[in-house]
Amino acid sequence: MAAAESSPLTTHVLNTSDGVPGTKMALSLHRLDTKLMIWTMLSVGTTNEDGRCPGLISREAFTPGMYKLRFETGSYWESLGQPSFYPYVEVVFSISDPGKKFHLPLLMSRFSYSTYRGS
Repeated sequence: MAAAESSPLTTHVLNTSDGVPGTKMALSLHRLDTKLMIWTMLSVGTTNEDGRCPGLISREAFTPGMYKLRFETGSYWESLGQPSFYPYVEVVFSISDPGKKFHLPLLMSRFSYSTYRGS
């Protein structure tokens, strides 16, 4: 994982059912190889007690392209003893200006989720 202060990409998971951060959720960051049309895993992590996962990628590694964040939502809900409709959530997004800061929150319940581009 990249150093937290240098990461141009951040995320925050919120369990909207219970009104708490989505803690201890596994996630992974991938970039699309446009020649082979396959996803390459760049990093893996777990959300902290605030539902954040600092240090996803370094500024040097953050280049223009298509990325995805995969959140292991099914395992998260299972750890709470609750069923979930979505075994995982993948958020695919394009980066054209990697010099900017990007924040991708995931707001979720057991049967729904939403996301947006923050800063």
